[in-house]
Amino acid sequence: MSKPKVLFYVQHLLGIGHLKRATTLARAMTDAGLQVTVVSGGEYVPVIDDSGMEFVQLPAIRAEDRTFKTLVNMKGAQLSDALKEKRRNKLLNLFNEICPEILMIELFPFGRRQLEFEVLPLLDTANGADMRPIIVSSVRDILVEKNNSSREADMVKKAKAYFDHILVHGDPNLIAFEETFPLASELRHMLHYTGYVVERESFVHSQNKIGLGEVIVSSGSGAVGELLLRSALRIRKFTYLSEVKWRLLAGHYMPEEVFESIRASADKGVMVERARPDFISLLQNCRLSISQGGYNTVMEVLATGANGIAVPYAGGRETEQTLRVKLMEKRGLIRQIPEGQLSDKILIEAVNGTQNQTRNKKFKINMDGAIASANLVATWAKELKDSYA
Repeated sequence: MSKPKVLFYVQHLLGIGHLKRATTLARAMTDAGLQVTVVSGGEYVPVIDDSGMEFVQLPAIRAEDRTFKTLVNMKGAQLSDALKEKRRNKLLNLFNEICPEILMIELFPFGRRQLEFEVLPLLDTANGADMRPIIVSSVRDILVEKNNSSREADMVKKAKAYFDHILVHGDPNLIAFEETFPLASELRHMLHYTGYVVERESFVHSQNKIGLGEVIVSSGSGAVGELLLRSALRIRKFTYLSEVKWRLLAGHYMPEEVFESIRASADKGVMVERARPDFISLLQNCRLSISQGGYNTVMEVLATGANGIAVPYAGGRETEQTLRVKLMEKRGLIRQIPEGQLSDKILIEAVNGTQNQTRNKKFKINMDGAIASANLVATWAKELKDSYA
């Protein structure tokens, strides 16, 4: 008997967090007996583990800047109608070729409105298929504030028109979906909290000792990442960890000239590298993590028990990292420095404040989101297959 098929559409625009979470979910679904195809619309990143799934790359596009208002191709030019058509045709052809039992769309309709030129045709095609798939939205715990009631009403309208289920990859005991999406009550019958999505298997059985006793400083791409890495270089000698190795990890989107400049200014005892696929092992073994506040990184810090300092990204209208890290800080799980307050003095104080801190694994946050999501999707796929048998 053939395995139920899942087509999972994801688009990352600036960082790689959305793609990383999608591939983590895809591996869990593969383990649950599903045949998963991930179709990605952002630039391919070598640090992403796409093993165990079929990975299809659309012609890549990205956000022009931190505001996310304008999409551009990888050369920085605004999207042409020809590129939009090429992406849309490839996506629709892939759907018709696979005929999936499950169609998963990452973030939409709660974001990615700029991608409606291809997402809505995909959803229309799925809804009109002879064997209509179960259509699922995969969304993180916290949405970016919209401050626009008509925009939120449109999200509800599209969710009801196109989707069967909404997987919320969070824990309502930490933050409920309605706290950042006020109209969530209108979709209550569709919502399924899964817990946070973390690569638990990557460290539960790991014997890797890389990064043992180190300070791991990790950043995203662009100006904010550069600021954090350069700050770490300057303050190391003023901390109680001045004699241990510091490993600085730059995002793969950081321009090469910026990366090389940071590496050239590193003192002895400081290693500057691009982001690595074994990041979880580094966290598991490190003395301290200094990072931004993205979903994946914060949850990996928490899951591994690492002592963490987070400088949440707050560019443009981004609010989700700040809110998540504040909630973690209130529970004593991480230390926070707001992006606008980052200075050498404050970072030194934050690092030195961890001197007597022990690793923390005593938390009551559901972090089994990958397995829970996979089990739900597998159940829906089997029910659909049985209904057509």
